[in-house]
Amino acid sequence: MAQIRKILLASSNEHKRHEFSQLFSDYEILLPSDLGLSFDCEENGETFLDNALIKANALYDKAESLGIPVMADDSGLIVPALPGLLGVRTARFGSEDGSPLLSAHEKNQLLIRMLEGKPEQDREAVFVCAIVMILDRNRIYCAVENAPGRILHEEAKGTGGFGYDPVFHCNEAGCSMALLPDGQKNLYSHRGKAARSILKLIKE
Repeated sequence: MAQIRKILLASSNEHKRHEFSQLFSDYEILLPSDLGLSFDCEENGETFLDNALIKANALYDKAESLGIPVMADDSGLIVPALPGLLGVRTARFGSEDGSPLLSAHEKNQLLIRMLEGKPEQDREAVFVCAIVMILDRNRIYCAVENAPGRILHEEAKGTGGFGYDPVFHCNEAGCSMALLPDGQKNLYSHRGKAARSILKLIKE
């Protein structure tokens, strides 16, 4: 197979492109819109890996003739003390089906309230990320990684990160994800770990 120079990311999110461009710095990260492709698919899997595979396969079906590897990810937060409320539903946490999504700040405040008064062990949490890379129909790489931590009692004041980062204390970093600069966050984050696993596979 020819050397990989470009990767097509199964997303329409410029923020995600920026993040993956940092993680896969030796490659040009393209979005479907860059190639005139429309992309939207229903993520109805039961696990993060299920959803990453759904997105990767859906985009590869559209882009196979272009000969560009396709990559997709799915990630979220798991809080064992709140079963079924986060996980693959992380983005929809606090919202009824069909209703508008809450803002990141609203989700963080809701999470803090739901854990208020609970013992410290119930604040344990883990970020999980699944990444799927399709090089061709017979070469598909998958990686699932995690970042263990706990939910803080209030949002951190740092300006880094996004989503649940301000309320997530990363055990390995020793602070909230929101307090870590981009480059340092990638050392500890679930997405950074999964990306490094994929990079090892495609560079072998």
